[in-house]
Amino acid sequence: MEQSRLTVWVKGFLRLCFVLVNNVYTIPTYVIWMLLLTPLRFLHPELFWRIEGLFFHWLLAMVSLWSWSAGYDVVELGDDYRPCLHSPALVIANHQSTADVPMLMAAYNAKPNILPNIMWIMDRAFKFTNFGIVSIMHQDFFIQIRRGKRDECLKELRDHLHNSFSALGRHWMILFPEGGFLRKRRETSQRYALKNNLPVLEHVSLPRTGAMEAIVEELAVPYQPSSKISHVSQSSLHNGPKLINWVLDLTIAYPEGKPLDLPTIITGWREPCKTFLFYRVFNMADVPREQEGLTKWLFDRWVEKEEMLKHFYETGKFPVEKFSSHPMPTQVISQDALRFVILHIFFLVSSYVHYRMFSFVYQFW
Repeated sequence: MEQSRLTVWVKGFLRLCFVLVNNVYTIPTYVIWMLLLTPLRFLHPELFWRIEGLFFHWLLAMVSLWSWSAGYDVVELGDDYRPCLHSPALVIANHQSTADVPMLMAAYNAKPNILPNIMWIMDRAFKFTNFGIVSIMHQDFFIQIRRGKRDECLKELRDHLHNSFSALGRHWMILFPEGGFLRKRRETSQRYALKNNLPVLEHVSLPRTGAMEAIVEELAVPYQPSSKISHVSQSSLHNGPKLINWVLDLTIAYPEGKPLDLPTIITGWREPCKTFLFYRVFNMADVPREQEGLTKWLFDRWVEKEEMLKHFYETGKFPVEKFSSHPMPTQVISQDALRFVILHIFFLVSSYVHYRMFSFVYQFW
């Protein structure tokens, strides 16, 4: 037992050191390359943002390595979302812990065209983390719904949707409508539900609707109930300036309802396990536009998440037959070890090149 505990501590310490060093030679490399390429942003914006997307993907691959190397795999199941890979989509997900984002990064790292063209909507607090500068340069959106400033914040989001997501040709937008982690929001959500005669949820918290309303109003395809998915898929591939055609309703589930968190991913102290991502694909044309209808639609999705998670925690399986109309085969996301090695070499060599460049410039000061 003591040896096992010692092994856990030693492994955790070594992994922590690696992650700290990894941050040192990857984040500055991304930032410096983007600054050096700034003239290209004005001379050839499309090429600049294409390069930036590749660098952003490579950087998120480093985060994917942290969870993958600890044995924390990602399993995808539910609706087949492949028609959405090259079409603008809004991903709405439940929010359990600080591990949610790294696990999504790991899932999408293995797929082309998602991470280079993704926009995260995240709490403003993340702006002041080590990764904040990267998200700023990638033009993600930091949201903070403050009392009395709700309209102002949502106006900023609306502007950002047009000036960044749409203008830069982003494909996917990630939104956590709950507005916080489950452990922090559950009690408040349940009190609100009791007060307003709404469903009292245990495994998710009631979603906030402000950001969803702004996104639907600004970028959703025209409202057309009962439209066919195949029709939207085909039309979305041929339009010019694209509106959002899809809503990917994503339910994140951890074994036994015990979420991983970022410290666990970094140190790897927990036993290897699988995180499940259950997808449901909705045609954005079917999503109501008026506030009351949209609120009900979103609340209904979260009530369904509650049912799915309850079933998962009790049985270890998702009720695929009940909640998936176009199921895909359940798949464990596999990562490319050779690609990780090549990317590490790239970041290390880039760091050395930048060091030599700055050393050379410093000699003339």
